[in-house]
Order: sequence, then C-alpha cells, then structure tokens
Amino acid sequence: QVQLVESGGRSVQTGASLKLSCAVSGRTFSIYVMGWFRQAPGKDREFVAATWWNSGSTFYDDSVKGRFTISRDKVKNTLYLQMNGLKPEDTATYYCAGRSGVSGDYRDSNDYDLWGQGTQVTVSS
Repeated sequence: QVQLVESGGRSVQTGASLKLSCAVSGRTFSIYVMGWFRQAPGKDREFVAATWWNSGSTFYDDSVKGRFTISRDKVKNTLYLQMNGLKPEDTATYYCAGRSGVSGDYRDSNDYDLWGQGTQVTVSS
C-alpha cells in the first residue's frame, strides 16, 4: 500500500513562488508515474504535471509550462512541484497522485489509483 501526503500550500501574491511536496510512503517500488493535479472551486480536476518515477521524464500542461517544475527524489521518496510566477488563476487545491500501472494517460486523473489529501494554494492579485 502506498500513501501520499502533500504539504507546502499557502496564500501568496501574484508573481510569488511556492514549492509543494508530496511524501510517498509504503510500496514505492510499485509506482510507475506520479503527477500533480489541481481543482479550483466549481471546476473539474485538471492535470498540471507528471513524471515517470524511475526515469524522471517530465510532462506539463501548457498553462504551467515554463513556470512550474515537477521533480522527484527517490532517496527521500518525495515528489515536488516548484511553482514560479504564480497567477490568480493558479488558485486551487493541489493534489499529488500516483499510478502503479504502465498503461494509461498521464493527463487523465481517472488513470491514477493513488491520491493525497490535497494542499490549498491561493494566489491574490
């Protein structure tokens, strides 16, 4: 069993930077891909970024490309999301997610079977 616990969310002003963390515990060897998703009030959960746990290959949504960086530390079993140049439209609850299967769409939240509890990021103008 794998558990995910996010941290690092808080309220900031436009242009600020934040780094989210997701502590991964349990059977980490079973993880194939990990991602960050976000959900704003009244909106669907949306893909932000993903990384292959072993190779470190990264993928981003166009809305965050160039501003956000996903990374992982396999020694610390931690996933990160460095967010720079934050905008009010980045305001959302951010979720860490993991998938143990090889097949699936890394952009589709339905293809992930592991989820954290979420951490709130609020960006004010």
